[in-house]
Formats: sequence, C-alpha cells, structure tokens
Amino acid sequence: MELLRSHLSRVRIPEPTNRIYKTECCISFDTPRSEGGLYVDLCSFIAFGKEGVGWNYEKSGNPVYLHIQQRPKPVPEDRPLKKPTLLAIGVDGGFDHEETEYEETYSIVLLPDYMSLPFPSVELPEKVRLAVDAILIAEGAKRKEQLASWTAVKKKVSAYAMNLQQINNGVVVPPYGWKCCKCDKSDNLWLNLTDGMIHCGHRNWDGSGGNNHATEHYEETRYPLAVKLGTITADLEGVDVFSYPEDDTVEDPLLAEHLEFFGIDFSSLQKTEMTTTEKELDQNMNFDWNRIQESGQKVEPLFGAGYTGLVNLGNSCYMASIMQVVFTTRAFISRYYEHQSLKMAFVMAPSDPTVDLNAQLTKLAHGLLSGKYSFPVQEKQEGIPLCMFKTIIAANHLEFSSMRQQDALEFFLHFLDQVERGNAGKPELDPSRSFKFIIEERLKCPSGKVAYNKRSDYILSLTIPLHKATNREQLEAFDKLKAEKQLEGKDIASDEIVRPRVPLEACLDCFSAPEEVHDFYSSALNAKTTAIKTAGLSTFPDYLVLHMQKFVLEEGWVPKKLDVYIDVPDVIDITHLRSKGLQPGEELLPETGPCDVEPTHFVASEDIVSKLAAMGFNYLHCQKAAINTANAGVEEAMTWLLSHMNDSDIDDPISQNPHRIELQSVDETSVETLISFGFQEEVAKKALKASGGDIEKATDWIFNHPEASSSVDTELTSSGVQADDPAVPDGSGRYKLMALVSHIGSSTHCGHYVAHVYKDGRWVIFNDNKVGASIDPPKDMGYLYFFERIDG
Repeated sequence: MELLRSHLSRVRIPEPTNRIYKTECCISFDTPRSEGGLYVDLCSFIAFGKEGVGWNYEKSGNPVYLHIQQRPKPVPEDRPLKKPTLLAIGVDGGFDHEETEYEETYSIVLLPDYMSLPFPSVELPEKVRLAVDAILIAEGAKRKEQLASWTAVKKKVSAYAMNLQQINNGVVVPPYGWKCCKCDKSDNLWLNLTDGMIHCGHRNWDGSGGNNHATEHYEETRYPLAVKLGTITADLEGVDVFSYPEDDTVEDPLLAEHLEFFGIDFSSLQKTEMTTTEKELDQNMNFDWNRIQESGQKVEPLFGAGYTGLVNLGNSCYMASIMQVVFTTRAFISRYYEHQSLKMAFVMAPSDPTVDLNAQLTKLAHGLLSGKYSFPVQEKQEGIPLCMFKTIIAANHLEFSSMRQQDALEFFLHFLDQVERGNAGKPELDPSRSFKFIIEERLKCPSGKVAYNKRSDYILSLTIPLHKATNREQLEAFDKLKAEKQLEGKDIASDEIVRPRVPLEACLDCFSAPEEVHDFYSSALNAKTTAIKTAGLSTFPDYLVLHMQKFVLEEGWVPKKLDVYIDVPDVIDITHLRSKGLQPGEELLPETGPCDVEPTHFVASEDIVSKLAAMGFNYLHCQKAAINTANAGVEEAMTWLLSHMNDSDIDDPISQNPHRIELQSVDETSVETLISFGFQEEVAKKALKASGGDIEKATDWIFNHPEASSSVDTELTSSGVQADDPAVPDGSGRYKLMALVSHIGSSTHCGHYVAHVYKDGRWVIFNDNKVGASIDPPKDMGYLYFFERIDG
C-alpha cells in the first residue's frame, strides 16, 4: 500500500470531458474478456491488454492501473427468446444482445512488478477510489449509449402537417374493402390526406407492388401527405405517413384529426400491412437473404489467420467489406502487418494512440491477419469491432462518423485519401499508391489540333450499356409477360424475372469510346466548337478497381438502381486501354493564358439583363444576377436576385475582371445530394449556383446543359502527377479477379454490403462477423470489382 501511495502523483481523477477507455485495448483487440483482462492507465485513462500494458509503462512511466476481468456466468438452459419489436440493440423491445452474461472483477495493479491490490477496499487511498469510481460510472454511461446506437432515426415532423388543407368533398373512407381509384389493386394502398383519394403505391423493379398511382396523383395535384391504409391502428406513432415533397416517411402530429376528417375511427382499425420500419426490421432480423449472402447454402465457417470477421456497429457493413478487401492486398499487408509490429506502431504513436491512424491501421491489420481473435464461439466467431478505427478514419466527416449506411465507394476513396495523407513525404511506404493510376484524355477539335489532359484516380468508373445485353430475346419475352401480368392485375413471380446480362468488356469499351464535347472552346479557332474526346490509361495500377455505375437517375430525377448482371471473367486484359500520348504528326492546341480565355464566359447576358430590368429591377443588380448564375436563364437569375436583394455589397460596382467575380456559395448538403445522384462535384456546384440552390432546378439544369460535365472533365488536371511519377506504379495490363463488394438494397445509402475475396485457392465470403467458404460467389452482381495485376 505504501508503494501505491508513493505513486499517487501519477493518478488522476477523470473530468467529465476526459475520454475514458475500458472496453478495448488501444493497440490490440483485447478486452476484459481476454485471457489477461484489460488494464486502464489511471493517469491517461487509456486501456491496454496484457502485452501492451508493459509497453505503456516503458513509454510513459505510468505505474498504476485498474485491472478489469470478465468471466462468463452460466446461462440457464430454459432462458426464453423474445421476438424484437423495435429496430434497436440492447433496449427493451429490441434485439437481445447479451447471449452470455459476464461477471466483472477489479483490482489495482502496480507496474513493473504487477503487484495486485483488491478493489473495492477501504484501505485504498481515497484518490484511487475516486478515480476508479469515476471510470466505472463514466463507462456505464458510454455502454448504454453504444447499445442504443442502432435505434432507428426518429421520424421528422412534416413541414406540411400543421397547416394541411383538407378538401370537404364528401369523401368518407370505409373501415375495409379499399381499392385503388385507378386500378384493381387492393393492397399497398395510400390515402391522400388532402382529398381522401385512395391510390396504389410504388411499383417495384420486378413488377410487383403498386402501379405508381399514388405518386401520379401527387404529381397532378401536389397534395403532399398520404397515409398507408392497413397500418392505421390506435397506436398512431406506428402509422406510415409519407410526404412526397420531402420524399420521406414523416410524423403527422395532427394525424388523428386528419383521419377523422374522412370519417376514419382509427381506434377500431386492425393492422393488416407492415410499415416501412417493420419491413426494415424484418430484413435486419434475417441478414442471410439474397444470393449475395449465399442464403440457403451450407457455408462452412472459417477461422484462423486472415479469416477474422468484423462486428457490425450498426450500418457499418460498408466499412467492413472494404477493409476486408484492402487487407488482402500485398501492399497493405506488408505496410501494416509484416513490416510493422504492434509495439513499433505504439512507440511511434503520440501519447494517445487512439487518435493515430498509423497505430489504428496496424492494430486492425494484426487483428484481421494474426488469427488471434478468429476462433469458434458456439460454432461462429464474434469478430472484432471497428470502433477506434472508425473514430479516427471518420474524424471531421459528417457522414462516416454517423450511424447511417454509406456508399462503400465513397468510403473507399476517403480511406485511400487519408492513408495517402498519413504517408505524406514517404511515397515508398504509402500502400494507397498500389491503387493509383493516371488517366489521359485526348481532345481533338475540327482544326485537327489536339489537347491532352492527365489526372490521377483510384477507381475506374464504368457505365453499364444495357443495350449491349447478350440476352435481349429473353428480355423482350419478359417485358411481354410483365405487360400481360399487369393487365391481369397479377404480380411477377421471382422465378420469372429476367435481368439483362452485360459483358464487362462492353462496359470497358464505353470508357474508351469517342465522345462528343459540345461548346468546347478551341484556342486554335478562337471559338466554341464540338471536340471529340477519348480516354485511356497512362499507367496500370497494381490493383485495378472497377466501379459499376448501377445507380442512375430515371425520369423525374428519381435515383434508381439498375437490376443487371455483369458477366465478369476471372482474367481480363486492358492493354488496349493504354494511352500513347502525343503522336508524331499531331499538333497541340495553343496554350491559353488567363487573358486569352473566352471573354464572354462570365459576362452578363444582355438578353437576361434587359428582361429583368424590364420588370423594374436595378440594372446593376440584374447584371450581377446573370453573372452569378452563369447566364443560366431569366428564372435562375431572378431567383438569385430575390434572395440577394439585401446583400451589403449588392450596389458595389462589378469587378473589371469578370473572371475574378466570386460566384454565390452553395449549400454543401445540396452538393452531396447531387453527388449521390451520380453527378461530379464541380458540375453539382455549378448547377446549384445557376439555379439559386434549388436541387430540382439544378438537376434540370444539368440535363439541359450536358456541356457542363464535359467542360469540367476537360478542366481537370492530375494535380501535378506525371505519367512517369515513381509514386504511381505501372506494369502489364493483365489482371485476375481477387475480390468483389456487392450491395443489397435500392440505394447505396441503405441495405447491406458483403465482400467476397479469393484467397488460399478458394472464394471466401466476409459478411460482417460471419466468414465462410463461398459456394456460389455472386461474380455477376458486384458493385466494386478488385483485380490484381498478373506479373510476368
């Protein structure tokens, strides 16, 4: 005890703002349930496993630790299983997370001799007792927060609910016997809360569901809210209310009044259909659905080195699937596993390793590849959590730090960017460069002269040419069958569905195919013209990632997922895609300086200005409106003008250099929305500026100004990356398929991601914490394909 008293200066009582770790080691995945338990440093409040605590003592000199151990309690054999009723983990009515209960014990340990003192004990110094009590209390609050982290996002109150106008047209809705006003559908029916009309819901991709009559009714009337019949009960909180202008399920605080208006006594109605949340819950209760997850197959569980699963933290499958693939590549294995030990990473890290990317990547690599945490627990493995890694990789990123589902492609690019930043100045150590390559674009104008642009990228994004499907006869027959079924009011059976099959080669051909660039400014002709653009690769990466553009916009700017199969061979050769640069006999377009750029690009359109001025607006203000909306049109300029009438600089003279005029700022959320539709960031910003920030008008502007995308493409540079840059690898164009990430769901921001990786001579499925020998890998259903270059 005297030894402990002599070290009290190295003991701190945690403040409310201190981060406290007591569930997981900062440099390994050891927990209180591990063989040696967990040691919490009573000075830094960082936890260490049995091996890491010694390293921490050597590095920091902190000698006093709270030792936590957990041992399983016997589980009664007659313990009842409860069906979850709430989309949450570990809360009343949610998923039962505690299959095994643990008994927790504590002691105070002094290093370097590992002297142990019991806790709780009145003999311990008061400072130690207060420090430990504060740690235990703080952890309890954190644990409760983690368990509730998967609770579904609360529905927002609709902006249209409180002032909803209802039409007294004599409609009285009966308690049963409902049918669509425009067809014979008697299920999936929606009651419009303005006029009481009943219509069927959205038609699904396979022909099932409704006939879109509810949506069409909204487009005709603009009546905003509808309630799903069959979900109405006395518990109005569980009723499905949809807002068409807000494009989301919402809460209507006045729903009882709105229903009563049409004679609906909600207290007497019985629920007959599942709500949207219940359907989501039903899917989450059975993660092994769909061919992607190889449901129905007897998948052999795998354990050991390289076969460690990852715990789903609540919609973290996008992250888990990418990291499983990444740590199958030689570059990342070498950098963070073979050539960097846990101790080395810890010693190099700052005082808090939880905020060091290098330390957390090394921790993850050793966790996945060592096999230490991959062993059967009741015929399955628990997997390791990505908590600390997610915290550091998603720092300052609004979306990845949330509990919402994200696009695996966006995360992959963000991850590689962070790794490149973490290895800045050390290109020879940077494993992200194994994915990097140079794209070269060639533009030829009617003058015969050419221009070359280079840019670096990590992925090759490919459009899917559905007209190149190899099973067109079967598709035509299916379309006829679907039309006949719709006339009969019948649904298409799942075994009758025929999907297009498009060869990967056709997708690659689209990338290199000549493309017209309209309104291209030719410095040789000193005028706008139409140029021909072709693209190729200056370098071939060690690992080629192909992104299949399965998410497109259909009519009405509605995001849609293409239900298509891609026939992907095990070996591809893209040698024909190598660009050759400037060829003998070709003449480059003259370079243009800032003063040579077309002078009318940001000069106000006199037509727009005169029309606005005729409406009574100040002439100078009209000029600014036209310039700041890139001369998009009178309506766009007026929208800008009305929202900037009170700007402090609205009366300031226009700059003599029109190119220095700063366009209006845009809402980053709106930019992200357009990017999620598949548009480039610069195009999205340009469209929003041209439409006064209105997303719908911005989307319309993009479709009406296709030259915008082309001009952005031609303006992109490789940020100083040269084709012969030693930081960018190069080699042969022959590749073998080594992994794919597949997506289940209608959007990249919902559903589920699964990875399949070819290793040790067989395909392996990584589905969160489930790892097994794949029987039927869905090679034709991938969202991202990973190819490894064949050397020699």
